[in-house]
Amino acid sequence: MDFRQCGSSGLRVSDLGLGTLTWGRDTEAAEAVDMLARFADEGGSFIECGPLDGDGRALDVCAEAIRPLGRHRFVLALRGGARRLPDGSWASSGARGDMLRSFDDALARLEVDDVDLWLASYDPSIPVEETLGAVETAYRSGRARYIGLAGFGLWDAAQALTLLHSLKGIPLAAIHVPFSILTASESLELRNRVTDAGIGVIAASPLAGGVLTGKYRHSTPPDSRAASARMRALVDPFLDAENRAITEGVVRAAEGLDRTPLDVALTWAKDAAGVTTALIGPRASRQLEQILEGGAPLPQPIRRVLDEIAGL
Repeated sequence: MDFRQCGSSGLRVSDLGLGTLTWGRDTEAAEAVDMLARFADEGGSFIECGPLDGDGRALDVCAEAIRPLGRHRFVLALRGGARRLPDGSWASSGARGDMLRSFDDALARLEVDDVDLWLASYDPSIPVEETLGAVETAYRSGRARYIGLAGFGLWDAAQALTLLHSLKGIPLAAIHVPFSILTASESLELRNRVTDAGIGVIAASPLAGGVLTGKYRHSTPPDSRAASARMRALVDPFLDAENRAITEGVVRAAEGLDRTPLDVALTWAKDAAGVTTALIGPRASRQLEQILEGGAPLPQPIRRVLDEIAGL
């Protein structure tokens, strides 16, 4: 696995990142521990977790997985903030108090003094100034070594950048954005702008919820995300006729290269211009193994064809 500099910052991460969306819910703790060890063995360093992952249980599982390997081996990113609801569950929040409370709770549960990157999640109900004020507090206190954004569109990201420029000494290291062959055209201008500004891009959902593996071409596997009431919303937008046609293009390219659609789609995203790391979220060890088997650069003629069908 290669390491890349996150924009013009000093933060360096592996070109694949491991997400914890399903840890503690669909992925048992023991399997998550094994996956992180395997990921680290292959040189993976970047882990991203959030207070809502695994229905709120992923932070504890992440701490369990990191403990035997050592905090020093990982670049740890925390995504977003949350508020606790009366029933004990969590909801996403960009409010200053909620963010700082959930941030301190996350540090305690992860058994760490700081995180390498705190990604502020966009909350349309809260002024951007308030959300950024929370990450500024964590950054200036040393509890967040770098800061970034998640879920911000072009206009809101531009507003956030302007505000951060007014806060001397608060650089933006990365922006977390959905990026796959099926979604690349939607974020093209945002990615170009942030790359030009020296900001790294974390490519989220590079396999479009698993659709780009080709598993949904003919049916819905019973153990897939589309078969899960909780996860189906992550998949449904990519199952229309237009996206199915693009997926077929990826499958044909994979057949011509004697590679899997998963490998072709993930490598395309990982090696796209401006992308620092592509975030994977395998639910099981066998899925992680399939991911780690690939990664060789795509031939340039194939890349150009895939760029074209992605609308770039």
